[in-house]
Amino acid sequence: MYRIALLPCDGIGPEVLNEGLKVLDVAARKFGIKYETIPYDIGGDRYLRTGEVLPDSVMEELRQVDAIFLGAVGHPDVQPGILEHGILLKLRFELDQYVNLRPVKLYPGVETPLKDKGPKDIDFVVVRENTEDMYVGIGGSMKKGTPDEVATQLAVYTRKGTERIIRYAFELARKRAKNNTLTMVDKANVLTYGHDLWTRTFAEVGQEYPDITQEHAFVDACCMWFVKNPEWFDVVVTTNMFGDIITDLGAMIQGGMGVAASGNINPEGISMFEPIHGSAPKHAGLGKACPIAAISAAGMMLDTLGETEAALAIETAIEKALATGTVPATTGPEGSTQRTGDLVASLV
Repeated sequence: MYRIALLPCDGIGPEVLNEGLKVLDVAARKFGIKYETIPYDIGGDRYLRTGEVLPDSVMEELRQVDAIFLGAVGHPDVQPGILEHGILLKLRFELDQYVNLRPVKLYPGVETPLKDKGPKDIDFVVVRENTEDMYVGIGGSMKKGTPDEVATQLAVYTRKGTERIIRYAFELARKRAKNNTLTMVDKANVLTYGHDLWTRTFAEVGQEYPDITQEHAFVDACCMWFVKNPEWFDVVVTTNMFGDIITDLGAMIQGGMGVAASGNINPEGISMFEPIHGSAPKHAGLGKACPIAAISAAGMMLDTLGETEAALAIETAIEKALATGTVPATTGPEGSTQRTGDLVASLV
């Protein structure tokens, strides 16, 4: 019996999460998976009502579940950063979800802005380090609000953190068995110290994986090649900051935020799964948001829990639904959110 915490949160989050749960329920019944869901009132409305973001009492409860399924974070009446730091980053750091896993896959029936590229060209995974770099929040300012203001933001990289994410990426490249290629993305020609650690660690760990072709790209070149030659990539491993940037580019070439899912994974602990899109408050309550990313996140959750058959069934159902050409990959007409969920559920 899996215990799954539900964090619908803000905007379109509850709507897309409902469709993910709809498909999850069908897959669970088909494959004999038992689970229970535990909903939590977390997000902008709670913060405005109580001043609480993610109370310690709730955090302790979340440490006892098997997985977390999240909708979207962001409220128009809450200053940017409060919810993101208080919910997303707090969960990632305190639960040590050091892997941010982002499949970049173009499904048949989904348009890409890249000319002459199709599903066979866009099918790779970005492994983003998720608990270090500039996101640790070390820094400060002096003489704020004056012409002499100084601000610092420290990027932190540890050998432990670097090695474990690189090793995870090597193992994933071996497991995917697609092109057996791992590309490390950094900016070692400018960020001399931290990215030197990444370069050396990549080379050292790579000696244990002679079956995996090891490639390297600077982040600016990577952005160009994502657009020009996405077919070059199989598995990509990169730092937290650069991963944040290139995965949004990945979402665009796979057809948009509505089809892009992610996992925040602790391979030895509790992982969290979510669509990468924001809360889109202007669309909230209208049933216009594409729920494919949330449904795909549910599939990723099952796969991480070891329910590979059910996860594959969801992936196949998503492909079939999108191949009909009737599912909008971003926003659609009112009611399309539920209709898309119904369609995918019927195909599991």
